[in-house]
Amino acid sequence: MIHALSLSDLAVSRGERRLFSGLSLNLRAGEAVALTGANGAGKTSLLRTVAGLLRPDAGEIAFHDGDGNRLDDHLARGREVHFLGHQDGLKTGRTARRELGFQCDWLGHTQTGFDHAVEAFGLEPLLDLEVRRLSAGQRRRLAMGRLVGSPRALWLLDEPMAPLDARWRAVFADQMRRHLDADGLILAAVHDPLPIPTRTLDLGGLA
Repeated sequence: MIHALSLSDLAVSRGERRLFSGLSLNLRAGEAVALTGANGAGKTSLLRTVAGLLRPDAGEIAFHDGDGNRLDDHLARGREVHFLGHQDGLKTGRTARRELGFQCDWLGHTQTGFDHAVEAFGLEPLLDLEVRRLSAGQRRRLAMGRLVGSPRALWLLDEPMAPLDARWRAVFADQMRRHLDADGLILAAVHDPLPIPTRTLDLGGLA
């Protein structure tokens, strides 16, 4: 299980433009870090790089267990990392029930994971509706269900609360606290502060 994430002298570009370089970060179990900065500063690209979807120009990303041993990058990402991006990654033609079930099965879940996800994010009234009929906030809650239905140590979140109203922001804040209390880790790109204690890594950029 991932107990620490370390970034060392990381450099990432998009096209011909260097987004950032020399970036280092240590994130440990029970901690959350908020990525801030102007649009285009590289917050999403950093999350995608940690998730293994982009290759850095330079530097190193390492995952460690509770004894400080380095984990295999491929296995750590495949088994212990959730990436929740701007796009919810849902099949719009499926019902919410089928989609959540698929997500939980595909990612690997506990026996009661599906039920926990439904309860945590109030999904019961939505389960028989096609995903295309859901509002942006409802789709985000459905996507968030995988975080609870298939527990993993490291949550990579890209503006996770943007489509949510005040009620569901409070619910998700509680889920983030529970995750950290269970020695989880959170790295989140945000414009507005998260409603939990965080450290901040500012990527700067032009406004």
